[in-house]
Amino acid sequence: MFGNYLIGLREGLEASLVVCILVAYLVKTGNRAKLLPVWAGVGIAVGVSLAFGAGLQFGTQELTFTAQEAIGGSLSIAAVGLVTWMVFWMRRTARHLKAELEGRLDAALSMGTGALVATAFLAVGREGIETSLFVWRSVDAADDGVRPLAGALLGIVTAVVMGWLFYRGALRIDLARFFTWTGGLLIVVAAGVLAYGVHDLQEARFLGGLGDKAFDVSSAVPADSWYGVLLKGTVNFQPDPTVLQAWVWTLYVVPVLVLFLRRQQPAREEDPGSPAGRSTAGTGGQGPVG
Repeated sequence: MFGNYLIGLREGLEASLVVCILVAYLVKTGNRAKLLPVWAGVGIAVGVSLAFGAGLQFGTQELTFTAQEAIGGSLSIAAVGLVTWMVFWMRRTARHLKAELEGRLDAALSMGTGALVATAFLAVGREGIETSLFVWRSVDAADDGVRPLAGALLGIVTAVVMGWLFYRGALRIDLARFFTWTGGLLIVVAAGVLAYGVHDLQEARFLGGLGDKAFDVSSAVPADSWYGVLLKGTVNFQPDPTVLQAWVWTLYVVPVLVLFLRRQQPAREEDPGSPAGRSTAGTGGQGPVG
């Protein structure tokens, strides 16, 4: 549940910040009449994301076990790829997000209503599709799909409330640090999803080694114990992974975490007087619309 809460919170907060920046810029520049197309784009993005999630959930139920495992494993790997790209992208662009979005909005304003709808849709839809894919994989893998779904919804609700507080100027946190910490945690969660996806592909006979166990601590960490459920819900821990799963988990999480957490010299040395530097205050400790 925690992993899905983290996904819902992070992706939801990205989307909320994007909406806050778009709305605040339109209000600041005297374009309140253009708010409706922006909200229409947001609504379409939410609808498409929900439809995508529903299609994944119900579109695979009639397939054979082998096909379900093959699709589930492939989409797990795709979800990990998207999440990995997302955390690195936000780590790199959090300081410039406000300036980048305002530039896109200026271009959309000059092009007309359709461009505004498309700008809002594309800005929010990416987070929605990533969330639907990642949460579906977690729900499909869980014995009880209610808890993963509840965790994701709770994270999204928290993100919406935080976005509203940012817009009202009532909440000020260092977003760069926030995205760094949550990004590191998400990489660990994604490693568990990747390992589970490999196991699905092994069960579908696309990969070998299903019977080769790296270790088995099922007696020490029973799957139905509170700590077994906690580890499963947070990092997708499996007490009896295959050798291939263990290697994939290690070869993913170690280098990706090292690359993600190392200091980014260009961002640290950025000139605070530049437009990108000034946008840091808007998306860092001063909120997105400060």
